[in-house]
Amino acid sequence: MSEATGRVAFVTGASRGIGRATALTLAAHGHAVALCYSQDEDGANETAAAVKDVGVPSLALRCAVEDTAAVDAAFTEIESTLGPVEILVNNAGITRDGLIMRMTDESWDTVLGVDLTGAFHTIRRAVPKMMRARFGRIVNVASVVAHAGGAGQANYSAAKAGLLGLTRSVARELGSRGITCNVVAPGPIVTGMTEAMGEEWLAGVGALVPLGRPGTAEECAAVIAFLSSDPAGYVTGALVPVDGGLGMGA
Repeated sequence: MSEATGRVAFVTGASRGIGRATALTLAAHGHAVALCYSQDEDGANETAAAVKDVGVPSLALRCAVEDTAAVDAAFTEIESTLGPVEILVNNAGITRDGLIMRMTDESWDTVLGVDLTGAFHTIRRAVPKMMRARFGRIVNVASVVAHAGGAGQANYSAAKAGLLGLTRSVARELGSRGITCNVVAPGPIVTGMTEAMGEEWLAGVGALVPLGRPGTAEECAAVIAFLSSDPAGYVTGALVPVDGGLGMGA
């Protein structure tokens, strides 16, 4: 996978996990990387420093993606520092798990606000300049639970499922302007949190996933980086699972 030129990428939720791995992978392909965080400032700064170590510019910003004004301010700073955003990866996400009969309006609204509405905000802000450039790559990070569902995760599952409808609407609307929009759906992925769950979690994943193991953040990042690349220019509106076969047939 080669790029004609380094571009400007914006990765939300890049303090750790899939977001951090994506930022580093895009940097390795020569792209300048802006990244945002909501709470984990130290993690975001570590990611930005690692991107700079690769040899490309980076910028870490605090941005609550559910807030329109915050998103606009973040894009304005990115544009003035690095240039217009050409690659947008919507990875920001939170969970507020709970049984449906006990789930509060706040838990529902908060998760949909970050996981779904946040992606709408960033896409809406990014596309005018992408349209003028007649180039854009948008990748939304969903989850296997978007199509499989998850007990105690009605809010999270609904938000991630909504990303597919958003993605395909954007793909149809903007394809003629050279802008692609795709969604990646990770399955069980090794993170700091899951590593702490120990052997029992690993055994459970092995029993459910055809490949018999959890995935890595780097494996997700590799797929995101391809969908963000110039050679992926004829891929749009796609749902790409990175789940070891867990969601087959859904």
